[in-house]
Amino acid sequence: MCASLDTRLWGKEHGLGRPYPVVCHLLDTGAVYRELWERVLSRAMRARIATALGLTVEAARDVTAFWAALHDLGKITPPFQAQVPAAFARLDGDPAYRFVPGADKQREFRHEMATHWTLVNLLAEIGYPMDYGRRRQSVAHQVAQLLGGHHGRFGGVLSRKELLKGDLLQPALGGDGWAEQRRLHLDGVRRVLGADAVPVGGLPAELAVVVSGLVVVADWLASQTTNVKKLLPPVDWAGSPEQLDAHFARSSRRAEEAVRGSRLGRARFNDRGFEAIFPYTPNLLQEDIVARLPALVAERGPGLVLVTAPTGDGKTEAALFAASVLGRVADARGLYFALPTMATADGMFPRVRKYAKAALSGERALTLLHSMAWLSPVYADDPTEQHQEVDGAPDLEAISAPPRTVVESDGWLRGPKRPILASLGAGTIDQALTAMLPVTHNALRLFGLSEKVFILDEAHAYGPWMHQHLVRLLEWLGALKAPVVLLSATLTGQAAGSLVDAYRRGAGFHDSLPFEPCYPGWLFTDVQTGRVTDPRPTGTSRARTLEVDLRMVAWDVDQEPETPPSERGRRAVLREVLGPVADEGGTALVCCTTVAEAQQTYRDLCRAFPELAERDGGMRLLHSRYPARERQQISEECETAYGKPRWEAAPGRQESRPREVRPPSILVATQVVEQSLDLDFDLVVSDLAPLAQLLQRAGRGCRHARGSAGRPVWLADEERPRLVVLAPAGSTEAKGIPPSMAAVYDRSLLIRSVTLLNALPGGEIAIPGDVQRLIDEVYAEDFGQGLDEAARRELKGMDLDRAAREMVERSMAQTVHVAAPADVNGDLSRLSERDLGVTEELLTTRLGADTGRVLCLYEQSPGHFTLDREGKVALPRDWRSKPSPDSVRQLMAFVVPVPGKWVRDATGLMEQPPSWKKQPLLRQLALLPMSEDSGGSWTHEAGGSVIVSSRLGLESGR
Repeated sequence: MCASLDTRLWGKEHGLGRPYPVVCHLLDTGAVYRELWERVLSRAMRARIATALGLTVEAARDVTAFWAALHDLGKITPPFQAQVPAAFARLDGDPAYRFVPGADKQREFRHEMATHWTLVNLLAEIGYPMDYGRRRQSVAHQVAQLLGGHHGRFGGVLSRKELLKGDLLQPALGGDGWAEQRRLHLDGVRRVLGADAVPVGGLPAELAVVVSGLVVVADWLASQTTNVKKLLPPVDWAGSPEQLDAHFARSSRRAEEAVRGSRLGRARFNDRGFEAIFPYTPNLLQEDIVARLPALVAERGPGLVLVTAPTGDGKTEAALFAASVLGRVADARGLYFALPTMATADGMFPRVRKYAKAALSGERALTLLHSMAWLSPVYADDPTEQHQEVDGAPDLEAISAPPRTVVESDGWLRGPKRPILASLGAGTIDQALTAMLPVTHNALRLFGLSEKVFILDEAHAYGPWMHQHLVRLLEWLGALKAPVVLLSATLTGQAAGSLVDAYRRGAGFHDSLPFEPCYPGWLFTDVQTGRVTDPRPTGTSRARTLEVDLRMVAWDVDQEPETPPSERGRRAVLREVLGPVADEGGTALVCCTTVAEAQQTYRDLCRAFPELAERDGGMRLLHSRYPARERQQISEECETAYGKPRWEAAPGRQESRPREVRPPSILVATQVVEQSLDLDFDLVVSDLAPLAQLLQRAGRGCRHARGSAGRPVWLADEERPRLVVLAPAGSTEAKGIPPSMAAVYDRSLLIRSVTLLNALPGGEIAIPGDVQRLIDEVYAEDFGQGLDEAARRELKGMDLDRAAREMVERSMAQTVHVAAPADVNGDLSRLSERDLGVTEELLTTRLGADTGRVLCLYEQSPGHFTLDREGKVALPRDWRSKPSPDSVRQLMAFVVPVPGKWVRDATGLMEQPPSWKKQPLLRQLALLPMSEDSGGSWTHEAGGSVIVSSRLGLESGR
């Protein structure tokens, strides 16, 4: 039996030249953890953890750093040590390292599982509370389970039998000699870290994810190749107590450098007034928040702010100012601004960066979070730099420079799973909601959101599935005491109540407090008392009367442009309402339901207004089914053509208003223009949609004050913008709703919306005065009272169908999402467990949408393909081997998102190069060979359909 710690047992090896003793890696991780504890956690968070453990803050730091060091104790097992045969051979024949024949081959028993299995009893031996009858509530088991989850998934609660007879049930643990070495390593690490204190209580779930996140990050940083190389001990290093102390001293100095270089510090919310952050005077909504929120938060502490206001009323600036107030009082370390789409996230990124420069100090590393972030021009620095990895952790080479204070992120923070750890982030909501799914490293995402101000834009924009996950996320944020700001232009009272109640429930307040949000206005609830302020109406400086022109039209959207339009058809009405734009100038938005209808409408309008179509910028088309680079280019052109007027962009400067009407221009688009994009049109035309979406689109009409000189003469008054709604004839009944529209929107909501619009007094909506009432009225249970009996019965049947579908979605979400913090009850596996057959791919696909991604390859000559129709962009030379980051970037710039059915039904796809299977971004792509026909069109025939690529994007037809 070995009587001393054996340094032949290795913990790191790849890329090092010789094995690195496991005890060194344990100490390195403990050293990094201590540094993260001081630099990343607030005093309040450190105190909460210490209180839960029944320790002083200093003792809690040492004890939890000791835990972090123990994360890889399970590497002292035959299967792990056998992964390096040369190192394992040094143990061969030593009687201390006996194991059951074949145990060294049990690779499925991973080292993190061994950590969980072995630590429970070892911690119990040194006095950690352990009740084998109540294992979930026992500190020893909770710590072991927490550390067993450092690769992203927590194991289940171990049975009494598994704990008492572990080596018999799991031969991979090895015999007595292996157990003794684990014990010696634990004792040695504990002595070096000074972790003699014993916790008397466990951590509640919300604090457990914080400590778990610190452990994971500490392990990653301690595993950098360059870091390990600099700490390699001499070949004859024996691991004596004095040598362990000396190694830890060197490791601690290196840890400070590693954490500083990683840019994982804290931003500071400075005490700055509104006009010091933004270059203009606050409007009525902003002014009320400026005047009242600071005193509320000073009295009651941080909490949740809900802001409801029309589009264009400055909710973003109100939210960022509120974040400053909340973040300062909460001592938050940063913020995450969540948005509904990648395009809106790209648009918010520079605004958050500008805010951070004006309002924050400290560590202001800012990341963009969505699946295509690295392709975004606003994220121009190369985030795909491939650092060498050891045990799945990136190298430190690029982050060892002195810390920077600029608002950017680099190197380490842009690697996989790490952007959400940055102090500042702007990204899609699904990046946060994924923390509510039992996917790998969901707890790390929660840690990344902890102690940050969470801002959610367009809180109304999510269906039952995502809303249910949002409710659960708000419970966790309430438990974490993280400040929250919710923004919405069209939120029902019921939906608002569910979000506020969820946050309060997480903070420990389980009663429901009914309230009616006011519009525009805001309310506040705090995590200390749970009280909800009375919603405060604020008024608006942009009160307007929306003129709704409802047209019931024959739905001839599928007719070819060459066909003469029928008198009362959609095509004829579009020509009528858009005629003044073409003749007299100004801009118009035409919002369609589907990509196919937008493409067909664009063709038709180009034929209807040929002079406009020939003019540069006269006709534009924007939808999601373009290659990434084309869509980005079109979006930028739209922002320039239809965005905020230059004088409005800098109100502090003495500039005159626009003196000329904008030249005639029409944008045909889908719902991509509906949310968060700051576009301003003189006229908005929309196909029928639920009322909330119609109001969102109407908010793009006369969004910014331009004055009479900046508007066309056919627009009598920009304070009375016009919304033309094209509704299919007969759409007050289910049979009148076209299939394409019914595939996108619920029939009952469409019927309710068109019925309500038809009954508007004078066809007018007061903005904002009528909005909240109308939104709630659309969803009212007694909506059908004014209809005849047959219509009521039909509507009731559709309402029941909708309620059933929503119930199914909510039920599915409740089935797969993680437990609420109060329900974890000491068992962290509640964050990882999932039903049989539920894969991570299925979960994340369901959270997003049923989409596929295709890469069109254009055959210019037999066997010669390019990435573009014109034949100017050749395939990367290394595309069949292992594409470089630059090559991957180039390929992804030409990828097009399409309905998942297109990919599933496609035939004749080109086979992917084998190397792509190891590249997550490439292995999901369908390679679509395209051929040019005699008419100059590029097509791919797939079974009974054909996919066409043109300047209108991708289309599918028969």
